[in-house]
Parts: sequence; structure tokens; C-alpha cells
Amino acid sequence: MYEHSERCHSKPLIFSSFSFYFHCFLVFLSIDTKNLYVQIQKRGQGENMPLVECVPNFSEGKNQEIIDQIVDAIQKGGEIIMLDSRMDPDHNRAVISFIGEPEECVNAAFAGCKKATELIDMNEHKGEHNRFGSTDVIPFIPVTAITLEECAELAQKLGKRIAKELKIPVYFYGAAAKDPAREVLQNYRTKSFQYEQLKKEITTNEDYFPDVGAKKIHPKAGAVNIGARNFLVAYNIYLDTDDMDVAKKIAKNIRHSGGGLRYIQAGAMNIEDRGVVQVSMNITNFKGTPLHRVFEMVKTEAKRFGVNVTESEVYGMLPLDALLEAAEFYLQLNKFDRDQIIEKRVFSKGE
Repeated sequence: MYEHSERCHSKPLIFSSFSFYFHCFLVFLSIDTKNLYVQIQKRGQGENMPLVECVPNFSEGKNQEIIDQIVDAIQKGGEIIMLDSRMDPDHNRAVISFIGEPEECVNAAFAGCKKATELIDMNEHKGEHNRFGSTDVIPFIPVTAITLEECAELAQKLGKRIAKELKIPVYFYGAAAKDPAREVLQNYRTKSFQYEQLKKEITTNEDYFPDVGAKKIHPKAGAVNIGARNFLVAYNIYLDTDDMDVAKKIAKNIRHSGGGLRYIQAGAMNIEDRGVVQVSMNITNFKGTPLHRVFEMVKTEAKRFGVNVTESEVYGMLPLDALLEAAEFYLQLNKFDRDQIIEKRVFSKGE
């Protein structure tokens, strides 16, 4: 699945109970992580090689052919290892994950953005997820032998190239932000302010002047947000109701800015095709606030409104330890040592 030449069109990991996490992810690990490790070792530097993960999000979640072409462009654009590619028709969004050396990731991300500019017209795009452009976000994430600050430099380098060669205005966020007000993406790209509003405000409102590029959106591709951050877990919880007010109240109560859990960003999504609503979250520090704590709090909040949690969903990639913490909690493992996991032991020794 992690072969350089393969395309990964995976569905999100969906669970009705966290007690399934342990088994599901061990299967995932045994198939994939060792292959990834071997590929990295073949590059000749092993653990001393600077490695970056890049997770561009594209505003297309319904047309597989378009995403196939973007994935192909990314793989041809840089010597990277494709980790994952998935689409969500309700959000009308695709998330692609790859890993590689810093410069290779920059080149691959540029190639993906260029192809998305050719294929996706934001004037025709509709979806539940907030967005600024055809390539909406490009985060760089440090993996090994590279700092978050160095990832921020990569983000700014890519942004300047996109603005110059593709004529797309760029906003820097996270550790790459030049303006403190843009450190948190959700502070300036919101449900009430996205592509349609940016078209008008970018030319006259200095709060929305781009960090690099012209003060006008690209006629098809809109604008792009490029940043650097640590690992983030995209986590969604479904409710057995179509009442958006309930989902909004739960999201407000659980997110940190609303007095809830630290490291949680949360909003409400209407999943029309299924007739349900979703509490959609980013967990910016899974060690500070583990997944099982989030899951239990949403269940508790849902009961207050007379609704139930039906399932949860991890969207995109996540670290192994995030699931192991949930497994330890729900299975009530006593004196469990993570070195007991065969695949984790093999990976750590490079065998």
C-alpha cells in the first residue's frame, strides 16, 4: 500500500467502538509501516535522513479521475513515498498524504497544486468544508531530523513559488505564519468567510491581503493556505440526529475556545446524504488530549441532548501511539508495555 508507485484510495477508518482500534491498527501497521521503513533505508540514510510529511487538501471529493491525476502529478513531481489518498463527497474534499526529503516534498506539493489549478474550478465548487481554493491547505509536518521551524521555511519557499509561477495568492498559517492573527487557520477561514467572501475582500480589506502574491484571487483556483505544524489527528464523530443545533452545541462545548478540552478544534457538519450530523474535530496534540477522552466527552454531551453517538472516523493518517492509548484505555490493559507489540519491536530494530 505504501509503495512509491501505488495510489492509495482508502476509506476513512470508521469505528462504532474504540475497542476495535487495537486490532485494526495492528493489521494496518504490519502491512505498511515496515515497507515504508525499508524504502527509507534504501535511500541510504535511515533515521538520520530529514523526513517531512506533507498533507495537501484539495477541493474535490466526488470525481476520482481528478484526484487520480493530482496523485499522479505529485508522484512525478518529487521523489516521495505516497502514504494515503482519500475523498469525502459530503465535504467535497480530498486529503493526500506523502512523505519524503524536504526539497522533494516541496516539488511534489507544487506539482499537485499546479495540476489542481488546471482541473478544479472554485466557481463551481460546493461542499460542507470551509475552503479558500482548489488547493486549500498545504501543511508541512516534521517527522525525523528536521525542526518545525525548518518546515516553516519550506512552507514559505513553496508559497513564494506558487505565487510567482501559478499566480495564486498565498496565506501562511501555523508555524509559518507571518501575521500572528493567521497562526490558527480557523481564525480567518471560517464557515461564514471562505472562497465566496474572499473574492470580494482580498482586494480592499487589509485583514485579508495575502502574505505573498497579488491582492486578487486566481480566477479558477482561488487562494491557498500553506503552513507548518506538528502531527494533527482529524477526527469525526457521528450522531443519530439531523439536528445541526445539537451538533453545534456539542462542538462548542468540547472545543478549547468554548471552555472544553485543550488542543481541540471542533465544528458541526451536516451529512445530508446520510441524514445525520457530525462533530468534526482537529486534535492538535493527541498526547495532551487523547482520542478516547474526546470520544467519551462527546458521548456524554450527546446524552444531554437525548442523542447517541453512532460511530467515529479518523480521516487521514495518524501516529500509532494515538490508537494505542485508546486501546489501553478501553481494553483496560494492566502493566502493558508497548514493546510487547511485535510490529513495533521489529520496526524499532529495523529488521
